[in-house]
Amino acid sequence: MRITILFGGTNTERLVSVASAQALHRALPEADLWFWDVADTVHEVASQKLLGHARPFEDEFKPGNRGLPLEAALDKAKSEDRVLVLGLHGGRAENGELQAMCELRGIPFTGSGSASSNLALDKVAAKRFAAIAGVAAPAGVALENLDAAFAEYGKLIAKPARDGSSYGLIFVNAKQDLVAVRNAAKTEEYLIEPFISGVEATCGVLERPDGSVLSLPPVEIVPADGAFDYAAKYLLKSTQEICPGRFSPEISAALMDQALRAHRALSCSGYSRTDFIVSAKGLVYLETNTLPGLTAASLYPKALKAQGIEFPDFLREQIALAERRNRERV
Repeated sequence: MRITILFGGTNTERLVSVASAQALHRALPEADLWFWDVADTVHEVASQKLLGHARPFEDEFKPGNRGLPLEAALDKAKSEDRVLVLGLHGGRAENGELQAMCELRGIPFTGSGSASSNLALDKVAAKRFAAIAGVAAPAGVALENLDAAFAEYGKLIAKPARDGSSYGLIFVNAKQDLVAVRNAAKTEEYLIEPFISGVEATCGVLERPDGSVLSLPPVEIVPADGAFDYAAKYLLKSTQEICPGRFSPEISAALMDQALRAHRALSCSGYSRTDFIVSAKGLVYLETNTLPGLTAASLYPKALKAQGIEFPDFLREQIALAERRNRERV
């Protein structure tokens, strides 16, 4: 099968996707490159065009050539016997829509299937399923109870219910922040929770070709200014991401156990990454990513390295899994 890296997308995380694609292409130099533009068209991209894009986290990528409508591009992928390596994040790329389009055509792709992707990207539903598996998740705050919750807890955190990379994250520390949350909630659904103090942590889960599923070493996150938002993730050099994290053996074991529980509860495939707060009262579940960032600076590749797994080997295993799952589905 022809390996094709699909990157870009129509949502806010398309900038991160370009950086992921650069890392993917360096690991899979023989792969074709397809860019999914905001106009919902897919464009073939030359290697030098992608690798020459110097500021992917800040500047839009422009393909500079004519593309095919998304559905026509997927038809082409099917007719040319391609396997898609998804260097995509968020929106229709991660909510299951793209995955369903591929499944209906019998196109193999890396990562979780449509149903799992849809469930995991919905942070409210994902919390319910994770809780069924014994993962501790914080209670949500209804928008109409915002003022009362702020008075009770003193600090809240609000984030888009179906987005990632910390886009739209709002820390509610003062009354004027309540206005920002209400304004943001007019355009998309927001998840609002009490702010929980503690150390931010994330733990990857990996499926191997032999059918085994394992948790990777947890990562400890120390943001430069205390907030792990988009800038802290991708732009600030002072953010520390320590892998393996400096946790006690008991906390590390608990992170690995709960990440695996969340992966299974959400029926994830291939790989996932689950985020937590390590609080004074224990672990608190935040969300599970079915297409976590794979940039040179991303958390999942750091955990792979700590586990002793080379990035190209990880990708080739995921491609093999994608092809096998597609055969089973068809």
